[in-house]
Amino acid sequence: MTETDLRLDVLMRLSDLPGVPGQEDAVRDFVLKELDGLCDSVRVDALGNVIAYRKAAKAKKGQKPERVMISAHMDEIGFLVRHVDEKGYLRVQQLGGFDTRNLFARNVTVHARGGALPGIMQPGGKPVHIASAEERKKIPEVSEFFIDLGLDGEEARRLVRVGDMVTLDQAARQVGGLVCGKAMDDRACVFMALETLRVLKGQKLKHDLYAVFSVQEEVGLRGAVTAAYGVEPTIGIGLDVTLAVDLPALGAGPHEAVTRLGDGIGIKVFDSSMISTRWLVDEFHDLAEKKGIKAQLEVLPMGGTDGGAIQRSRAGVPSLTLSIPTRYIHTVVESVNADDVRAGVDLLVAYLT
Repeated sequence: MTETDLRLDVLMRLSDLPGVPGQEDAVRDFVLKELDGLCDSVRVDALGNVIAYRKAAKAKKGQKPERVMISAHMDEIGFLVRHVDEKGYLRVQQLGGFDTRNLFARNVTVHARGGALPGIMQPGGKPVHIASAEERKKIPEVSEFFIDLGLDGEEARRLVRVGDMVTLDQAARQVGGLVCGKAMDDRACVFMALETLRVLKGQKLKHDLYAVFSVQEEVGLRGAVTAAYGVEPTIGIGLDVTLAVDLPALGAGPHEAVTRLGDGIGIKVFDSSMISTRWLVDEFHDLAEKKGIKAQLEVLPMGGTDGGAIQRSRAGVPSLTLSIPTRYIHTVVESVNADDVRAGVDLLVAYLT
């Protein structure tokens, strides 16, 4: 593949879309349009997962194709409104993990029934000019943050309901060789799956392919659990981002980098949701070497992916996860390298054909 083969504008549009767990509608609509003409069938299940299917080429006598499920999640970390007070300020329920140091003075959008409302997220507390030294050091909890809509209590309560989605504002952009945006986790892998299907169009597949675009991963791998139960795969491949701590980090040594941008797609060995099936790790690593595709083995001490949910489905499924190295995960400037995404597409195509 060449540099122009990856439609980075599509990746950036995906990152810009709003879609917290349970409200992935805009992302799902985008994915469904992108899938048009690429698969034998596409359906949406009861939980909201998109399941796209492509049949394998006719197998030789005595051979049976695998049922391969790949899964990338559509949801991003964000919030739900949980309270509107008498002065019009909103309190929120977090969906997914946040480092609150990255939430100060953020522009947000409240997705109300009547339309999107701009807001400002800030923790309660004194401005730096009048705060004590100890107060300035304090790291607030999510429960201490509020959203200011610039509206009085009556108007805010008229427009906003408990349960309305709140997303952080940040337009995706290219920064040198990086693609940066608020939701590369996991829209970069949604994009990687879509690009894989686009490259595979017209090619014969070795295995039956179920490409799942899952929901509610950030709150417990929920979409992948139900999708895997329904698909009944014989091979599972999670697609997600992973840490790239390959930058100045106080106290972090080279052994804690997990992955490095530009060194290729990550082949996960371990995270806190799964120990990847060893023979499958070996198969993908050997295939990458054979095809000259850049890849790196990855151990992530904490965190989980759809691969963990697939692996534990029914009586168990041989599974691994392919990971896109990403800087600044769970911030509004999540950053990936296009070459690593391309390596992921190439490795998936090589395996499936």
